[in-house]
Amino acid sequence: MENFHALILGVIEGLTEFLPISSTGHMILGTTILGIEQSEFLRSFLIIIQLGSILAVLFVFWNKLFQNIKLWSKLAIGFFPTGAIGFFLAKHLDLLFNGYVVVIMLIFGGIVFIIIERLHKNKNYQINSLDEISFKQAFCIGLFQSLAMIPGTSRSGASIIGGLLLGFNRKVAAEFSFLLAIPTMIIATAYSIYKEPYILNTNETLIPLAIGFITAFFVAIFVIKVFLKFISKFSFIPFGIYRIFLGLIFLYLYYFGILDAQSHF
Repeated sequence: MENFHALILGVIEGLTEFLPISSTGHMILGTTILGIEQSEFLRSFLIIIQLGSILAVLFVFWNKLFQNIKLWSKLAIGFFPTGAIGFFLAKHLDLLFNGYVVVIMLIFGGIVFIIIERLHKNKNYQINSLDEISFKQAFCIGLFQSLAMIPGTSRSGASIIGGLLLGFNRKVAAEFSFLLAIPTMIIATAYSIYKEPYILNTNETLIPLAIGFITAFFVAIFVIKVFLKFISKFSFIPFGIYRIFLGLIFLYLYYFGILDAQSHF
């Protein structure tokens, strides 16, 4: 992988990890447009640079995290469904790694966002701060997040939808989704390094990883701050429309053979 490719993928990761638009879908498009060959290193690279985005969450929410120990307990409970399901079903989930699954989930998720926003228009939300989230609600959000094991769903999109359905306001739903990414992505990264330890042994792999990691970190800081300001004033409908549009692009590319629906997984 060229360093320039690592930079571009770092930007894509930082931009899409916390937006409810599926970072997986964008990474597929990004690697295809850049002409990057699919490999074990690329798969590990795409997982590890997510840790840069997670450190951005720690940077932005430092005060909230370390002034509220109870919040860590809620995040642990929220992570449990994803961890348990991933542990027991990981091998079987490989059957879902198909381009057409990405398309279906992109479009379906977009429709769900639009419907929820229409139904909840001008609604008075019951949960308006992270402190008001109960342990039961944190667990339920974790169940929604586990749906993101289906490619194209979007981890942030699934957990945000779960939050909205449970009565969270948009800002709190997004914040808890961001924070829930911390244990989820740290463990996913550690597992990837455990499986492919060689990627940390040579400059040929370390330099692209460092570039992607650092780029994702700084871009994610910007995205998190802008996104939270955006949803304080606007709804998620634009993201729903974008997901449908992106899904249709993928459908076109797969249907006309421009992309192979199997080659990216």
